[in-house]
Amino acid sequence: MTETIKAEAISLAPTLEEIFQTLHQFPELGNCEHSSAALIRARLDALGIPYTPLLDTATVAVIRGHAPGRTIGFRADIDALPLTEETGLPYASRTCGVMHACGHDFHTAALLGAAELLARRRNKFAGTVKLFFQPDEEGDGGAARMIAAGCMENPTVDAMLCCHVESGIPTGTLSVRSGPICAASNPFAVTIRGRGSHGAKPHLGTDVIVAGAQTVTALQTISSRRTSPTEPVVVTVGSFHSGTAGNILPEEAKLTGILRTMGGEARERVKADFRAIVSGIAAGMGVEAEIEIFESYPGCRNDPAVTGLLRQAAAKVLGEPNVLELEAPSLGTDDFGYFSDAAPGCYYYIGVGNEEKGFTCPNHSPRFAADPDALPLAAAVAAQAALDFLAG
Repeated sequence: MTETIKAEAISLAPTLEEIFQTLHQFPELGNCEHSSAALIRARLDALGIPYTPLLDTATVAVIRGHAPGRTIGFRADIDALPLTEETGLPYASRTCGVMHACGHDFHTAALLGAAELLARRRNKFAGTVKLFFQPDEEGDGGAARMIAAGCMENPTVDAMLCCHVESGIPTGTLSVRSGPICAASNPFAVTIRGRGSHGAKPHLGTDVIVAGAQTVTALQTISSRRTSPTEPVVVTVGSFHSGTAGNILPEEAKLTGILRTMGGEARERVKADFRAIVSGIAAGMGVEAEIEIFESYPGCRNDPAVTGLLRQAAAKVLGEPNVLELEAPSLGTDDFGYFSDAAPGCYYYIGVGNEEKGFTCPNHSPRFAADPDALPLAAAVAAQAALDFLAG
Protein backbone atom coordinates (compact mmCIF):
# COMPACT_ATOMS: atom_id res chain seq x y z
CA MET A 1 0.00 0.00 0.00
CA THR A 2 2.90 2.39 0.72
CA GLU A 3 4.13 2.22 -2.87
CA THR A 4 0.56 2.87 -4.00
CA ILE A 5 0.33 5.91 -1.75
CA LYS A 6 3.63 7.30 -2.98
CA ALA A 7 2.75 6.64 -6.62
CA GLU A 8 -0.68 8.22 -6.16
CA ALA A 9 0.87 11.22 -4.45
CA ILE A 10 3.30 11.70 -7.33
CA SER A 11 0.39 11.53 -9.77
CA LEU A 12 -1.18 14.40 -7.81
CA ALA A 13 1.93 16.56 -8.27
CA PRO A 14 0.47 18.83 -11.01
CA THR A 15 -2.63 19.54 -8.90
CA LEU A 16 -0.62 20.16 -5.73
CA GLU A 17 1.79 22.45 -7.57
CA GLU A 18 -1.11 24.45 -8.99
CA ILE A 19 -2.55 24.92 -5.49
CA PHE A 20 0.88 25.81 -4.15
CA GLN A 21 1.59 28.37 -6.88
CA THR A 22 -1.83 29.99 -6.49
CA LEU A 23 -1.34 30.38 -2.76
CA HIS A 24 2.18 31.69 -3.34
CA GLN A 25 1.01 34.33 -5.81
CA PHE A 26 -1.72 35.61 -3.51
CA PRO A 27 -0.28 35.55 0.03
CA GLU A 28 -2.23 36.97 2.96
CA LEU A 29 -1.16 38.09 6.40
CA GLY A 30 -2.43 36.54 9.62
CA ASN A 31 -6.19 36.70 10.22
CA CYS A 32 -6.66 38.11 6.70
CA GLU A 33 -6.38 34.78 4.84
CA HIS A 34 -9.85 34.98 3.28
CA SER A 35 -8.84 34.02 -0.27
CA SER A 36 -6.61 31.22 1.04
CA ALA A 37 -9.47 29.87 3.18
CA ALA A 38 -11.81 30.01 0.19
CA LEU A 39 -9.33 28.01 -1.93
CA ILE A 40 -8.92 25.41 0.83
CA ARG A 41 -12.67 25.02 1.29
CA ALA A 42 -13.29 24.79 -2.44
CA ARG A 43 -10.76 21.98 -2.67
CA LEU A 44 -12.31 20.15 0.28
CA ASP A 45 -15.72 20.50 -1.37
CA ALA A 46 -14.31 18.98 -4.56
CA LEU A 47 -12.97 16.04 -2.55
CA GLY A 48 -16.23 15.53 -0.66
CA ILE A 49 -14.58 16.20 2.70
CA PRO A 50 -16.82 17.96 5.24
CA TYR A 51 -15.39 20.91 7.12
CA THR A 52 -16.26 23.59 9.65
CA PRO A 53 -15.14 27.24 9.27
CA LEU A 54 -13.57 28.58 12.45
CA LEU A 55 -12.20 32.01 13.49
CA ASP A 56 -13.20 33.52 10.10
CA THR A 57 -10.23 32.11 8.20
CA ALA A 58 -9.53 28.79 9.96
CA THR A 59 -10.91 25.52 8.62
CA VAL A 60 -11.33 22.16 10.39
CA ALA A 61 -11.89 19.25 8.01
CA VAL A 62 -12.86 15.72 9.08
CA ILE A 63 -12.30 12.46 7.23
CA ARG A 64 -14.15 9.60 8.94
CA GLY A 65 -13.28 5.98 8.35
CA HIS A 66 -15.71 3.11 7.97
CA ALA A 67 -15.85 2.51 11.73
CA PRO A 68 -15.11 4.29 15.01
CA GLY A 69 -11.52 4.38 16.23
CA ARG A 70 -8.76 6.73 17.25
CA THR A 71 -8.34 10.26 15.91
CA ILE A 72 -5.21 11.83 14.47
CA GLY A 73 -4.85 15.51 13.62
CA PHE A 74 -2.64 17.45 11.19
CA ARG A 75 -1.89 21.17 11.25
CA ALA A 76 -1.05 23.35 8.22
CA ASP A 77 -0.51 27.06 8.80
CA ILE A 78 -1.81 29.35 6.05
CA ASP A 79 -0.54 32.90 6.71
CA ALA A 80 2.29 34.78 5.00
CA LEU A 81 4.92 37.31 6.09
CA PRO A 82 5.26 41.10 5.55
CA LEU A 83 8.15 40.83 3.06
CA THR A 84 8.67 41.89 -0.54
CA GLU A 85 9.58 38.83 -2.61
CA GLU A 86 12.87 38.78 -4.50
CA THR A 87 12.87 35.25 -5.94
CA GLY A 88 12.10 36.17 -9.54
CA LEU A 89 9.92 33.07 -9.83
CA PRO A 90 7.18 33.11 -12.47
CA TYR A 91 4.67 32.52 -9.66
CA ALA A 92 6.14 35.13 -7.30
CA SER A 93 3.86 37.09 -4.99
CA ARG A 94 1.58 39.57 -6.70
CA THR A 95 0.87 41.33 -3.40
CA CYS A 96 3.36 44.08 -2.69
CA GLY A 97 5.03 43.67 0.70
CA VAL A 98 3.53 40.24 1.44
CA MET A 99 5.23 36.92 0.73
CA HIS A 100 5.05 33.25 1.64
CA ALA A 101 8.62 33.29 2.95
CA CYS A 102 8.12 30.49 5.46
CA GLY A 103 6.53 27.82 3.31
CA HIS A 104 3.00 27.94 4.66
CA ASP A 105 1.71 27.73 1.08
CA PHE A 106 3.66 24.46 0.76
CA HIS A 107 2.26 23.14 4.05
CA THR A 108 -1.30 23.87 2.93
CA ALA A 109 -0.93 22.30 -0.53
CA ALA A 110 0.77 19.21 0.91
CA LEU A 111 -1.96 18.69 3.51
CA LEU A 112 -4.63 19.01 0.84
CA GLY A 113 -2.72 16.29 -1.03
CA ALA A 114 -2.75 14.07 2.05
CA ALA A 115 -6.46 14.79 2.42
CA GLU A 116 -7.14 13.45 -1.08
CA LEU A 117 -5.06 10.31 -0.48
CA LEU A 118 -6.91 9.62 2.76
CA ALA A 119 -10.35 10.45 1.40
CA ARG A 120 -9.81 7.78 -1.27
CA ARG A 121 -9.17 5.27 1.53
CA ARG A 122 -11.86 6.16 4.05
CA ASN A 123 -13.53 2.78 3.55
CA LYS A 124 -10.25 1.05 4.44
CA PHE A 125 -9.52 2.49 7.88
CA ALA A 126 -11.29 2.83 11.19
CA GLY A 127 -11.09 6.11 13.05
CA THR A 128 -10.91 9.75 12.09
CA VAL A 129 -8.45 12.18 10.53
CA LYS A 130 -8.83 15.88 11.39
CA LEU A 131 -7.16 18.54 9.28
CA PHE A 132 -6.51 21.97 10.78
CA PHE A 133 -5.83 24.81 8.36
CA GLN A 134 -4.65 27.41 10.83
CA PRO A 135 -4.37 31.19 10.48
CA ASP A 136 -1.85 33.54 12.02
CA GLU A 137 1.05 31.30 13.04
CA GLU A 138 3.42 34.22 12.42
CA GLY A 139 1.39 36.59 14.59
CA ASP A 140 -0.27 36.05 17.95
CA GLY A 141 -0.92 32.33 17.66
CA GLY A 142 -3.94 31.07 15.78
CA ALA A 143 -3.38 27.60 17.25
CA ALA A 144 -4.34 28.65 20.76
CA ARG A 145 -7.51 30.33 19.51
CA MET A 146 -8.49 27.29 17.44
CA ILE A 147 -8.06 25.04 20.46
CA ALA A 148 -10.08 27.45 22.62
CA ALA A 149 -12.82 27.29 19.97
CA GLY A 150 -12.99 23.51 20.39
CA CYS A 151 -11.14 22.16 17.36
CA MET A 152 -9.56 19.31 19.34
CA GLU A 153 -12.95 17.96 20.45
CA ASN A 154 -15.78 15.96 18.85
CA PRO A 155 -13.95 13.69 18.33
CA THR A 156 -11.06 14.22 20.72
CA VAL A 157 -7.69 14.20 18.99
CA ASP A 158 -5.36 11.45 20.22
CA ALA A 159 -2.20 12.52 18.36
CA MET A 160 -1.03 15.53 16.33
CA LEU A 161 1.43 15.87 13.45
CA CYS A 162 2.84 18.88 11.65
CA CYS A 163 5.51 19.24 8.96
CA HIS A 164 7.58 22.35 8.25
CA VAL A 165 9.68 23.07 5.19
CA GLU A 166 13.47 23.15 5.57
CA SER A 167 15.72 24.34 2.74
CA GLY A 168 18.81 23.22 4.64
CA ILE A 169 18.08 19.56 3.85
CA PRO A 170 17.48 18.23 0.33
CA THR A 171 14.21 17.28 -1.28
CA GLY A 172 13.52 13.62 -0.62
CA THR A 173 14.61 13.76 3.01
CA LEU A 174 12.97 14.41 6.35
CA SER A 175 14.48 15.47 9.69
CA VAL A 176 13.04 14.88 13.16
CA ARG A 177 13.98 14.31 16.79
CA SER A 178 12.22 13.16 19.92
CA GLY A 179 11.91 15.61 22.81
CA PRO A 180 12.32 19.40 22.52
CA ILE A 181 12.37 20.62 18.93
CA CYS A 182 11.25 24.29 18.99
CA ALA A 183 11.78 27.08 21.49
CA ALA A 184 9.35 28.76 23.83
CA SER A 185 9.21 32.50 23.26
CA ASN A 186 8.63 35.61 25.32
CA PRO A 187 8.55 38.92 23.46
CA PHE A 188 9.46 41.93 25.59
CA ALA A 189 9.34 45.72 25.61
CA VAL A 190 11.42 47.95 27.89
CA THR A 191 10.68 51.66 28.17
CA ILE A 192 13.44 53.67 29.84
CA ARG A 193 12.48 57.12 31.13
CA GLY A 194 14.84 59.83 32.34
CA ARG A 195 15.38 63.58 32.43
CA GLY A 196 16.21 65.30 29.17
CA SER A 197 18.84 67.98 28.75
CA HIS A 198 21.07 69.82 26.31
CA GLY A 199 23.81 67.62 24.86
CA ALA A 200 26.39 70.11 26.18
CA LYS A 201 25.14 69.67 29.75
CA PRO A 202 24.65 65.93 30.23
CA HIS A 203 25.07 66.25 34.01
CA LEU A 204 21.74 68.05 34.19
CA GLY A 205 19.89 65.08 32.71
CA THR A 206 19.79 61.32 32.96
CA ASP A 207 20.88 59.72 29.71
CA VAL A 208 18.36 57.08 28.60
CA ILE A 209 20.40 56.22 25.51
CA VAL A 210 23.48 55.31 27.54
CA ALA A 211 21.26 53.36 29.96
CA GLY A 212 19.66 51.57 27.02
CA ALA A 213 23.04 50.74 25.49
CA GLN A 214 24.27 49.34 28.81
CA THR A 215 21.08 47.29 29.04
CA VAL A 216 21.48 45.80 25.56
CA THR A 217 25.04 44.73 26.34
CA ALA A 218 24.28 43.39 29.81
CA LEU A 219 21.32 41.32 28.62
CA GLN A 220 23.69 39.19 26.57
CA THR A 221 25.18 37.88 29.83
CA ILE A 222 21.96 35.95 30.41
CA SER A 223 23.04 33.41 27.81
CA SER A 224 26.83 33.86 28.09
CA ARG A 225 27.30 34.01 31.88
CA ARG A 226 24.06 33.02 33.62
CA THR A 227 23.25 29.93 31.52
CA SER A 228 25.16 26.69 30.99
CA PRO A 229 27.00 26.74 27.63
CA THR A 230 25.15 23.53 26.71
CA GLU A 231 21.69 25.01 27.31
CA PRO A 232 20.04 26.84 24.40
CA VAL A 233 19.02 30.38 25.36
CA VAL A 234 18.86 33.41 23.07
CA VAL A 235 18.15 37.02 24.05
CA THR A 236 17.50 39.26 21.06
CA VAL A 237 17.04 43.03 21.19
CA GLY A 238 15.56 43.71 17.79
CA SER A 239 14.79 47.42 18.06
CA PHE A 240 16.16 50.44 19.98
CA HIS A 241 14.38 53.74 19.42
CA SER A 242 15.22 57.03 21.08
CA GLY A 243 15.95 60.67 20.40
CA THR A 244 15.16 63.32 17.82
CA ALA A 245 18.43 65.26 17.35
CA GLY A 246 22.16 64.81 17.86
CA ASN A 247 22.47 67.54 20.51
CA ILE A 248 19.55 66.56 22.73
CA LEU A 249 19.49 64.00 25.52
CA PRO A 250 16.00 62.49 25.11
CA GLU A 251 13.68 61.58 27.93
CA GLU A 252 12.68 58.15 26.69
CA ALA A 253 14.15 55.10 24.97
CA LYS A 254 12.36 51.93 23.99
CA LEU A 255 13.83 48.47 23.44
CA THR A 256 11.89 45.53 22.03
CA GLY A 257 12.92 41.96 21.43
CA ILE A 258 12.34 38.34 22.31
CA LEU A 259 13.58 35.70 24.77
CA ARG A 260 13.94 32.13 23.49
CA THR A 261 14.36 29.10 25.73
CA MET A 262 13.32 25.47 25.72
CA GLY A 263 10.59 26.24 28.24
CA GLY A 264 10.09 24.97 31.77
CA GLU A 265 12.43 26.14 34.52
CA ALA A 266 14.79 27.80 32.05
CA ARG A 267 12.00 30.01 30.76
CA GLU A 268 11.13 31.28 34.24
CA ARG A 269 14.78 31.77 35.20
CA VAL A 270 15.57 33.78 32.06
CA LYS A 271 12.57 36.04 32.64
CA ALA A 272 13.71 36.63 36.22
CA ASP A 273 17.29 37.36 35.11
CA PHE A 274 15.98 39.75 32.48
CA ARG A 275 13.98 41.74 35.03
CA ALA A 276 16.89 41.83 37.48
CA ILE A 277 19.39 43.12 34.90
CA VAL A 278 17.11 45.80 33.46
CA SER A 279 16.00 46.99 36.90
CA GLY A 280 19.54 46.99 38.26
CA ILE A 281 20.97 49.09 35.41
CA ALA A 282 18.07 51.51 35.64
CA ALA A 283 18.62 51.97 39.38
CA GLY A 284 22.36 52.41 38.96
CA MET A 285 21.99 55.02 36.20
CA GLY A 286 19.18 57.03 37.76
CA VAL A 287 16.47 56.23 35.24
CA GLU A 288 13.17 54.40 35.41
CA ALA A 289 12.48 51.23 33.46
CA GLU A 290 9.07 49.87 32.61
CA ILE A 291 9.41 46.16 31.78
CA GLU A 292 6.87 44.17 29.84
CA ILE A 293 7.43 40.46 29.17
CA PHE A 294 4.68 38.79 27.19
CA GLU A 295 3.71 35.12 27.30
CA SER A 296 3.88 33.62 23.83
CA TYR A 297 4.41 30.22 22.21
CA PRO A 298 5.10 27.38 24.66
CA GLY A 299 7.69 25.56 22.56
CA CYS A 300 7.31 22.18 20.86
CA ARG A 301 8.23 18.89 22.49
CA ASN A 302 7.91 15.75 20.38
CA ASP A 303 6.30 12.73 21.99
CA PRO A 304 8.58 9.67 21.64
CA ALA A 305 5.81 7.29 20.53
CA VAL A 306 4.33 9.67 17.94
CA THR A 307 7.81 10.55 16.71
CA GLY A 308 8.59 6.84 16.30
CA LEU A 309 5.39 6.40 14.31
CA LEU A 310 6.33 9.32 12.05
CA ARG A 311 9.85 7.95 11.49
CA GLN A 312 8.49 4.57 10.42
CA ALA A 313 5.92 6.12 8.08
CA ALA A 314 8.54 8.41 6.54
CA ALA A 315 10.92 5.48 6.04
CA LYS A 316 8.23 3.62 4.10
CA VAL A 317 7.78 6.57 1.74
CA LEU A 318 11.27 8.08 1.53
CA GLY A 319 13.50 5.14 2.43
CA GLU A 320 15.13 4.75 5.85
CA PRO A 321 18.43 6.48 4.90
CA ASN A 322 16.45 9.62 4.04
CA VAL A 323 14.91 9.93 7.50
CA LEU A 324 17.48 12.08 9.27
CA GLU A 325 18.03 12.61 12.97
CA LEU A 326 17.89 16.26 13.99
CA GLU A 327 20.75 16.59 16.45
CA ALA A 328 19.61 19.66 18.35
CA PRO A 329 16.37 21.61 18.77
CA SER A 330 15.78 24.84 16.90
CA LEU A 331 15.55 28.17 18.69
CA GLY A 332 12.84 29.09 16.23
CA THR A 333 9.30 29.17 17.56
CA ASP A 334 6.04 27.74 16.27
CA ASP A 335 2.60 27.80 17.83
CA PHE A 336 2.15 24.10 17.02
CA GLY A 337 3.33 23.73 20.62
CA TYR A 338 -0.22 24.53 21.74
CA PHE A 339 -1.44 21.52 19.75
CA SER A 340 1.30 19.22 21.05
CA ASP A 341 0.48 20.35 24.61
CA ALA A 342 -3.14 19.35 24.00
CA ALA A 343 -2.31 15.93 22.51
CA PRO A 344 0.90 13.90 22.04
CA GLY A 345 2.52 15.34 18.93
CA CYS A 346 5.39 15.39 16.48
CA TYR A 347 6.74 18.39 14.57
CA TYR A 348 9.10 17.46 11.78
CA TYR A 349 11.01 19.05 8.89
CA ILE A 350 10.50 18.12 5.26
CA GLY A 351 13.41 18.77 2.92
CA VAL A 352 12.77 21.37 0.20
CA GLY A 353 16.36 22.26 -0.66
CA ASN A 354 17.59 21.80 -4.21
CA GLU A 355 20.92 23.38 -5.17
CA GLU A 356 20.52 22.61 -8.87
CA LYS A 357 17.26 24.55 -8.98
CA GLY A 358 18.51 27.31 -6.68
CA PHE A 359 16.22 26.45 -3.76
CA THR A 360 18.75 27.12 -1.00
CA CYS A 361 17.77 30.36 0.80
CA PRO A 362 16.57 30.08 4.41
CA ASN A 363 13.06 30.72 5.67
CA HIS A 364 12.05 34.35 6.24
CA SER A 365 14.38 35.50 3.47
CA PRO A 366 12.89 37.51 0.57
CA ARG A 367 14.62 34.96 -1.69
CA PHE A 368 13.26 31.85 0.05
CA ALA A 369 11.60 29.30 -2.22
CA ALA A 370 10.54 25.70 -1.55
CA ASP A 371 11.17 22.99 -4.12
CA PRO A 372 7.69 21.95 -5.34
CA ASP A 373 9.02 18.47 -6.13
CA ALA A 374 8.75 17.78 -2.40
CA LEU A 375 4.99 18.39 -2.31
CA PRO A 376 3.81 14.84 -3.15
CA LEU A 377 6.42 13.37 -0.79
CA ALA A 378 5.15 15.47 2.11
CA ALA A 379 1.57 14.49 1.26
CA ALA A 380 2.46 10.79 1.11
CA VAL A 381 4.33 10.84 4.44
CA ALA A 382 1.37 12.47 6.20
CA ALA A 383 -1.12 10.03 4.69
CA GLN A 384 1.04 7.04 5.58
CA ALA A 385 1.46 8.26 9.16
CA ALA A 386 -2.30 8.65 9.51
CA LEU A 387 -2.99 5.15 8.22
CA ASP A 388 -0.30 3.62 10.43
CA PHE A 389 -1.63 5.41 13.53
CA LEU A 390 -5.23 4.42 12.89
CA ALA A 391 -4.21 0.80 12.26
CA GLY A 392 -2.32 0.63 15.54
